[in-house]
Amino acid sequence: MSKRHLLALYGNFDEAEAVVQELRNTSIKGFDVNEDMIVKSPIEHPEVEKFLGDKPVYVQWFTLIGALLGGSLGFLGISSAQANFFMQMKGGKPIVPLPPNFVLTYELFILGGVYITVLGFLICAGLPAKRSPLYNAKVSVDNIGILVKGDESVISTLKAIFTKHKALEIQEEAGK
Repeated sequence: MSKRHLLALYGNFDEAEAVVQELRNTSIKGFDVNEDMIVKSPIEHPEVEKFLGDKPVYVQWFTLIGALLGGSLGFLGISSAQANFFMQMKGGKPIVPLPPNFVLTYELFILGGVYITVLGFLICAGLPAKRSPLYNAKVSVDNIGILVKGDESVISTLKAIFTKHKALEIQEEAGK
C-alpha cells in the first residue's frame, strides 16, 4: 500500500506532547508510532525523551566489536609479519617478542574501536539519509513539527487527531 506523509505544526509544546500521547494511546492499523513518527523542534526540549520513550542505542556494540577486532587482528598481523622472518638469525631473541607487540596491539585496539565507533554512529544515525519528504521553514524558527507516515486508510484519522489538538498548519504529501 502507498504510504502518505503528514506534517503538523504546533506553536505550543504542550499541544505537541498531547498529540504524541494520543497517537501512542490509540491503536491505528497501518501506523506504528515508534517507526512512523518524527518530532522536529528548533530548540532542545528535555521533556521530549519522557514522552517519546527510550530508544535503543547500539553504538557501544560497534565500539566493543571494533576494539576487539582491532586488537586481535593487529596482534595477529604484527606477529605474522615477524614470524615470516623465522629463517633469519635472531641471536637468542624470541621470534615474536611480546612486550613490544603489546604496545602496538594497544594502539590498534584503540584505533579499531574509534574507526568502527564512527562507522557505527553513522549507521545508527541513518546517515547519509534522504531529506524528509515534508519540510516547513517554521520548524527552524519557532514551531514544533510532527511528521507522520501512514497508509492511505489512516490519513483521515491522523488529520482528525491533528485538527483536534489545534494544529497551526497541516501539510500532506503522497509517498512512493
